Amino acid sequence: MLEKLEGVKARFDELERQIADPGLIARQEEWLKCVKERAALEPVVSAYVRYAACLKERDEAKELMADPEMKEMAQEEYEALKARAEELEQELRLLLLPKDPDDDKDVIMEIRAGTGGEEAALFAADLMRMYLRFAERHGLKAEVVGLNETELGGVKEADLELSGSGVYAKLKYESGVHRVQRVPETETQGRIQTSAASVVVMPEVEDVQVEIDPNDLKIDTYRASGAGGQHVNKTESAIRITHLPTGIVVQCMDERSQLKNKEKAMRALRTRLYDYYSTQQNAQVTAARRSAVGTGDRSERIRTYNFPQSRVTDHRIGLTLYKLEAFLDGDLDEMIEALSVAARTKQLEEME
Repeated sequence: MLEKLEGVKARFDELERQIADPGLIARQEEWLKCVKERAALEPVVSAYVRYAACLKERDEAKELMADPEMKEMAQEEYEALKARAEELEQELRLLLLPKDPDDDKDVIMEIRAGTGGEEAALFAADLMRMYLRFAERHGLKAEVVGLNETELGGVKEADLELSGSGVYAKLKYESGVHRVQRVPETETQGRIQTSAASVVVMPEVEDVQVEIDPNDLKIDTYRASGAGGQHVNKTESAIRITHLPTGIVVQCMDERSQLKNKEKAMRALRTRLYDYYSTQQNAQVTAARRSAVGTGDRSERIRTYNFPQSRVTDHRIGLTLYKLEAFLDGDLDEMIEALSVAARTKQLEEME
């Protein structure tokens, strides 16, 4: 591992020299490529520098243990540095794991109300707002491209497009059934109700990855409308595309231009078809997806949002955070980081 890290450090130093070269700066595209590669290597190099310094201090403490007058103090320092070196080594192993090739891709997100009637739809609306606020906090671009609302402001179905740096890496662990426990506004006796909504997060695929036969498509245009029947516009600019062989349906209504809505709907269709066919070809992936997403039933869940106790619990890693209000306002970073570390740790264990 140390030999590999030396190579990474040497490449990092070379990139720093290149980035400072006026000749390369003039070639903007090459310069930006170097800047991007340097940024990707920086976390590894930073951890390696700290690790190397810790090893040096540990070895110095070990040498001091030979001095009778310094032995006790040196022994204590050596043990602390030894433990710290082990922590840094583990951190480096995680950083050196192969990167998910989809991490930098944009995202198609589906949110569907599950068991629980109107309360489930209201919870789905809360989840949609949560992810839109998360995107806003991180400078990501977010668009609601499809929306089926209820009369009370709930969401039966919502389709989002999110784009930006590392957006799939940030949100890929959100796929699954989310469960809420709270007293509905319509509940007169104060009883807590359990409802559910499902979330699916897919990396957006390039055009070349999926071929679509135009003869397999049924394309409908309709007038976009909001809750209560209020028209968003007076022209039939909204698009609904049905892929006949699979029955997959996508819709887009957020643009006033029918052509733009069709382009967005086709991008979403390619992503869903790619996801559909890849899971069909890989039985293990299919099983994992079914396990994660489930049917929307309240008994299946990856996460529970408990309003009376103001807590959110992720059942995959057993983490509970007592900051439900902030969490629903898009403050997901602590949870996402814990899920990412858990996934990388498991990946490391499988490789050893």
